[in-house]
Amino acid sequence: MRRFPSSLLQFTSRERLPSYFALGMLVGAIIYFSIDFEPPFAALVLISVISGGCVWLSASFARSTGVFAVALVAFSAALGALAGGAATQLLSHTQIASPTGPVLVEGWVTAVQPAKRGVRVVLRVHAIDQLPAEQTPELVRLTHIARFETEPGRFVRCWAVLRPPPMPVIEGDYPFNRQAWYRGLGGVGYIQGRCQGGALGPPTGWLRSSELRVGKARRQLARHVRTKAGERAGGLAAALASGDRSYLSAADQDALRGAGLAHLLAISGLHIGIVGGLVFVIVWRGLALIEPIALRWPVKKPAAAAAIFICGLYLIISGASVSTQRAFAMAVIFFGAVLVDRAALTQRSLAIAMMVIIILAPWSVLSPGFQMSFAATLVLISTYESWQRRREQSAIASRGLGFWLKSLLITSGVTSLATMPFALYHFDRVAGMGVIANVSAMPIISLFSAPLAAMALMLAPLGLDGLALRGFGLSLEWILAIAHAASGWRLLDGVRLPQLPAISLALFASTLITGCVFDVGRTRTYSAIAFALLAFVFWAASPRDRLHWAPSGDVYLEQGWGEVQRVAFVDGSGLGPLRFSDLAIDAACRTEKGCRLRLRDQQVLLVPDAASISCVEYEAADIILSRSRLEACSQFAASNLVLWAAVIRENGITLERRGGALVKREKLACDSRPWCRC
Repeated sequence: MRRFPSSLLQFTSRERLPSYFALGMLVGAIIYFSIDFEPPFAALVLISVISGGCVWLSASFARSTGVFAVALVAFSAALGALAGGAATQLLSHTQIASPTGPVLVEGWVTAVQPAKRGVRVVLRVHAIDQLPAEQTPELVRLTHIARFETEPGRFVRCWAVLRPPPMPVIEGDYPFNRQAWYRGLGGVGYIQGRCQGGALGPPTGWLRSSELRVGKARRQLARHVRTKAGERAGGLAAALASGDRSYLSAADQDALRGAGLAHLLAISGLHIGIVGGLVFVIVWRGLALIEPIALRWPVKKPAAAAAIFICGLYLIISGASVSTQRAFAMAVIFFGAVLVDRAALTQRSLAIAMMVIIILAPWSVLSPGFQMSFAATLVLISTYESWQRRREQSAIASRGLGFWLKSLLITSGVTSLATMPFALYHFDRVAGMGVIANVSAMPIISLFSAPLAAMALMLAPLGLDGLALRGFGLSLEWILAIAHAASGWRLLDGVRLPQLPAISLALFASTLITGCVFDVGRTRTYSAIAFALLAFVFWAASPRDRLHWAPSGDVYLEQGWGEVQRVAFVDGSGLGPLRFSDLAIDAACRTEKGCRLRLRDQQVLLVPDAASISCVEYEAADIILSRSRLEACSQFAASNLVLWAAVIRENGITLERRGGALVKREKLACDSRPWCRC
């Protein structure tokens, strides 16, 4: 076998090589899901094979490590794109072709999720009236406004109106249709009246019946914890124990988001780490007390195996979200390292976890949960490694209250900074009191909530968990008090920022990656600063004027530095942008004469009744939004007239400034990707 060049051996032995490979896979998956056409799967396979061959050739014959590095990154990117294409092929399923109903839907309840009004019920469909079996989706999600007490696993019959999962109605909005495709959701809608129970048994197949049993167990656990933890914090306790947020009030959810504590609701590294860590310590110390065992066997290894087992159970019972999968993968790697006597908390562990998630759930790479979870973990590991180096170089005290408080403040600060660009991009908001709220809440979680929850878990088989769960609830009441106090300050409410463009997010992410992953001395620092400055430059140049008429009937005027005006115009049955779902209505335009708005120097005329407007008024406006066309004013430029019928047909219309004028923005074509259904 041809020997590798010595410089190449040095390069491939670096600790960061798995990180480079994982980042390449991440870039490839992002490219696959960002393009506006579906690439042929055979082409993805061919590119992966060719790039893999280039890696072998460069490793065998190239004298430059740079050539090998480029080939390796290209190969990993090809694998990331291939993972996305393979998932699309494997998870292909039937979706509702067009709005249907009301029709009778029969199926098994698999989950009950919270909604602004009522609950969302996920059904594994048995049959839908008037739909043949080959056109029937496997899963649908229905909103139920009335009280819904049916447990997961129950067979029900509901009259419902169904439609395909909606596409985003505005650029940058949450792509629910893509997430629905990979979750197997074939339709969404709402229930008319009340559902009725049925006598049909569970569905055939071990996997489907297990899904219903797990859903039922989650619901029972959530109800039990909620009852024992107390009325005030029972909903939060149920969410932390089972991942079921349906018992958590909307006011408490808003407070947790406003205070920057919403990460507590996502079962992630904090929860898995505490659960696994407590189990590890309890089993380890318990076995160490048994002298014959402690003297003959390494007691840390059975403790690590027990921790992996309990973390796996927590993963299943909490719903297995992306952040939980990432945390579980990290836990398996961490405790697995204990089993094989290797260092555990390294960037290599994080890179392996990222590669596992990209292979198993590549569609998650564009989700805020994936991005914020890995960003926070990366910066925490990098900070930990930096501390370790400083401790080795100088005798820094690592004990005492002062060190503990400083550690808490630094970790809260760096994670808040690392996740801030992603929060701005996905949610257009950042918690002004986030660091203070986290510094205040984390000691309560670590010192009181987690130990009490672990105690309740151990006492549950004996039926003695009531007192521990009550203490768990009391500690969470403190968390809710902190959340409501911090969110009430509204520190950044008066600050309006434009939407963070995708290129700025990519540059901020490059800043984070360069600063934490690449180990090239001063070049790393200069590169990180350059990326950050470029991100701010593109962000500062991003404010734009934009008008959007949504299928809900509301008109949104976005101009300047994040200033958005919402005008109630037409009574529509569609959806508005999820990005602006919390935006209050600033004005209403319901009169026959309509109303006039300004978008910079452009006059926008909203016309509920075309017959009540004269041609002179028509011609005086730059843009007209109208329910119908006024035939007498046919000379008015068609490009400046937007009709309600077109809004319904195209699922919303967006006009944005280009070259001094407002022009229509083209939407992604229907059926351009498997999840794009109009």
